[in-house]
Amino acid sequence: MADLLVDDVSLTYVSKKEATSALVDISFTVKDGEFISILGPSGSGKTTLLSLVAGILSPTSGKITLNGVPTTSKHANIGYMLQQDYLFPWLSIEANISLGQKILGADSKDSIEQAKSLLEQVGLTDKLTHYPSQLSGGMRQRVALVRMLATNPSLLLLDEPFSALDYQTKLKLEDLVATILKEKQKTAILVTHDIGEAIAMSDRVLLLSARPGRIAKIFDVPKEIREGLPFEARQLPSYTELFNEIWKELESLEANST
Repeated sequence: MADLLVDDVSLTYVSKKEATSALVDISFTVKDGEFISILGPSGSGKTTLLSLVAGILSPTSGKITLNGVPTTSKHANIGYMLQQDYLFPWLSIEANISLGQKILGADSKDSIEQAKSLLEQVGLTDKLTHYPSQLSGGMRQRVALVRMLATNPSLLLLDEPFSALDYQTKLKLEDLVATILKEKQKTAILVTHDIGEAIAMSDRVLLLSARPGRIAKIFDVPKEIREGLPFEARQLPSYTELFNEIWKELESLEANST
């Protein structure tokens, strides 16, 4: 179970010279098993919002809880996947995927076997004894996904995890990640600058305004998109319609910020 509540959250950076508002009055919920994406103009605070949800930053006002527990608490079980894989180059792939389990003291024989099973699911069983330098960028991101899932987090945070990959690899990974998260009924938040990716992978899309970031609009993704794979979703008329709607809204926000 993983229900996330972001309640009237604001974040202000204070220096000796001035106070700068990064996010203002952000409120939304993410239900158990739901996948949402966050879009917005450059500098709107997308990654900052994800850092707040992760508990890396604390809000100036408001609260963020996961199943009633503040996300800043060590008891909040949250996984984070970034644009870079951050695999340890001196560790084998087997050691990398079990690292989170070891840190949490959950590296039992069964849990390590589950991590290996996840690696098999992403098609990399034959890479167990390899090192990160021996893998392609797409392979390393699959390993990073397994490392995150191996700790069985209640909430997954994905910060542009496919943006550094070539387009074909990106599309394949979108399908893989969407399939695994649906199978495991995981709750997830994706930050992306790619409108198409947000639509194809999500149940809802949150659009932030330019700084200070506020929720400008929330889009519900049509059922026929949500039920298929991201690659297939891109072929649907409803995908194109929603893409154009979000594009126009985003352009309007960017125009108003200049």
